[in-house]
Amino acid sequence: MKLLSPAISRLARLRMWRIDSWVSNPVASQREVLQDLVTSAQYTEFGRKYNFSKLFSISEFKRHIPIHDYEKIKPYILRMMAGEENILWNTPVNWFAKSSGTTSDKSKFIPISEESFKETHFKATKDVLTNYYKNFPESDLLTGKSLVVGGSHQLNQVNEEIHYGDLSAVLLQNTPFWGQWLKTPELSIALLDEWESKIEKLAISTIEENVTSLAGVPTWTIVLIKRILALSGKQYLKEVWPNLELYIHGGVSFTPYREQLQKLIGAPINYLEIYNASEGFFSAQDTPEEEGMLLFTQHGIFYEFMPVEEYEKADPQTIGLNDVEVNKNYAIVISTNGGLWRYLVGDTVQFTSLHPFKIKVSGRLKHYMNAFGEEVIVDNSDNAITIASEKTGAIVSDYTAAPVYFSELSNGAHEWLIEFDKLPDDINKFTSELDAALKSINSDYEAKRHKDIALRMPLVHIMPHGTFKEWLRSRGKLGGQNKVPRLSNERKLLEEILLISKSM
Repeated sequence: MKLLSPAISRLARLRMWRIDSWVSNPVASQREVLQDLVTSAQYTEFGRKYNFSKLFSISEFKRHIPIHDYEKIKPYILRMMAGEENILWNTPVNWFAKSSGTTSDKSKFIPISEESFKETHFKATKDVLTNYYKNFPESDLLTGKSLVVGGSHQLNQVNEEIHYGDLSAVLLQNTPFWGQWLKTPELSIALLDEWESKIEKLAISTIEENVTSLAGVPTWTIVLIKRILALSGKQYLKEVWPNLELYIHGGVSFTPYREQLQKLIGAPINYLEIYNASEGFFSAQDTPEEEGMLLFTQHGIFYEFMPVEEYEKADPQTIGLNDVEVNKNYAIVISTNGGLWRYLVGDTVQFTSLHPFKIKVSGRLKHYMNAFGEEVIVDNSDNAITIASEKTGAIVSDYTAAPVYFSELSNGAHEWLIEFDKLPDDINKFTSELDAALKSINSDYEAKRHKDIALRMPLVHIMPHGTFKEWLRSRGKLGGQNKVPRLSNERKLLEEILLISKSM
């Protein structure tokens, strides 16, 4: 397979003109995508209801079709899962990605059509590979195997034709031939759904492989690496897999985990951030070490961007790529070749560049703290945790935070539950550095902390090792893409985790 890498590298360079085309003409590409989507779905039930055949502009499309959250589009999806066709999309939809969410027990089922696989997920994967070879033309990436530390891969069958499961499982089952022989472990292990035994089998089955790339959520990737090191007796992952050259991450901020992962690997490798959600493959880093992920504008998804202040208004307004600004928070609204129409994903993003369009995930619409007008988002808290850790020698494995409300005896505060892989030298210094970092990052927080008028010093609790894991287990969400919400504007989640910690 060693001879394959130069050949793939040459093919990747030949594909660059395709990427250059939509990167150079993103607005035109988006118009073309929307036209294709509306034309394809005009005779579906949804298309007839909203007169798709008479929509000839983006403004008409937005004027006629309301923004949908999952609850609004759910009745259509349930009918599709029951086998009805031509509901939201004009071709059969036999696969659904199950997303359990992070703040609710309810599962979401996202339709994935054949077009979704080919024009969105797999096309984006090829573009990621093309850009990687552009940056590293001498790479040996494809001479070895890719290990994806995916989610809970159990697939469920609704009937003979219709299946649902974690996005990782759905993609594994439908991966084209060129991807199957690049992956490890064998499918039977990758599809295991009991996470703890799966980690053990992943480690045992891949420890002797020539793994050249890793992909997955940082928390569980670190758990796997530690188990591999324990089994092998090695100090660094590079001693186990000397040809490892790339780690692909996404789903949560990599900032709090970078230093820990680098120490475990033991030698420099490349890092690549992607934004691949159940609803679609939205973007990926195209330039090493440069902030922001290139927005995929010709991959079967039409994007609108809702300024966060529009959220929960009766008639929220959205804007297109022509009008977005850097460093401003937007909620993503998408229309897709799987049949989602003006669908509110729930993530918030900021543009880091407009030429070309690059984004970073800044948080979730419902994951923030703003009980006192401080407007702290996940991007703020991740960076503050990183700064406090660097200044106190700490390594944070997981955290969550929520407000402490005003009482007769005291003003408000932020309460933090933090699980450390390595404790800080001084927890009071860590708390002080966390507070100082938030002040430097967020002027609204700084204003509310002034003389403790609205907010007093944060309250930080050290959680016993495994607390967050036990909370995830109690919710049936242990493993893979499931994660602990970083921030909440109310205390229910924090109280649940505190209760679990007291029983440990």
